[in-house]
Amino acid sequence: MIPASFEYFAPRSLEEALQLLAHHGTEAKLLAGGHSLLPMMKLRLATPRTLIDLGRIRGLSYIREDGGRISIGAMTTHAEVESSELLRRRAPLLPETAAEIGDVQVRNRGTLGGSLAHADPAADYPAALLALDAECVLTSQKGTRTVVAKDFFVDMLTTALQAGEILTEVRFAADSPRTGSAYRKLHHPASGFAIVGVAARLTLDATGKGSAVSVGITGVAPKPYRATGVERGLLGQTLDAKRIAEASAQATRGVEPLSDLQASARYRAAMAAVFTRRALAAALGRAQKQG
Repeated sequence: MIPASFEYFAPRSLEEALQLLAHHGTEAKLLAGGHSLLPMMKLRLATPRTLIDLGRIRGLSYIREDGGRISIGAMTTHAEVESSELLRRRAPLLPETAAEIGDVQVRNRGTLGGSLAHADPAADYPAALLALDAECVLTSQKGTRTVVAKDFFVDMLTTALQAGEILTEVRFAADSPRTGSAYRKLHHPASGFAIVGVAARLTLDATGKGSAVSVGITGVAPKPYRATGVERGLLGQTLDAKRIAEASAQATRGVEPLSDLQASARYRAAMAAVFTRRALAAALGRAQKQG
């Protein structure tokens, strides 16, 4: 199908983009990589009257560290995240997650901010952002505000972004010593989206106990979530395969898994426990190697 007609703007600055967004209001959509919006427009599931293309704005694509905190611009591509030497050294969970997104073409075109703002319940990044305790910087003509990742994802395809706001940056702390992380995923065989995706990050103290544990899960529920039951089962404990398996059984505690053509709710719940165990075991192995 052919999309409905629309006006197209390609602003050269963030200020110009914000002015256009404020002027056109709810009739406008932001275009980043386009992998989600354009197919929806072709199917006429989305019919915006105005497209505001962010691709020509300089200054929204970067990866940098300052004072132990890492900042990533919203227009940074998946391929740039995947290949970043800084991230591989200081926050390897994100490059590992980015490598699991789609295919080479998607990774070279799709953007971090576009994926997060779309909030597909089967997207990969949200699990990692939750495990990293990341913050999302939202910018409007009124200024900026910061929303933590667990509050940014509101529901299926719904975020905390308000009218006139653009997601411009993601921030999080770099890994501390004796920290390991991993992303493990059950792929949909055609699309590559996550039927279940689990991001785990843990830090060991000098005795080998878990001093910090975070687990983000995507694909299972209408929105990504922190598996707090799993985290409580490991925090302050001596971590081994048995302890991890017991805690992973709580992966869907308090959550009602989705049921659709790809997987039943029962299957998703079972796979959430399996992939949580795998992600935690890999993260533990990596943390131990640093000890």
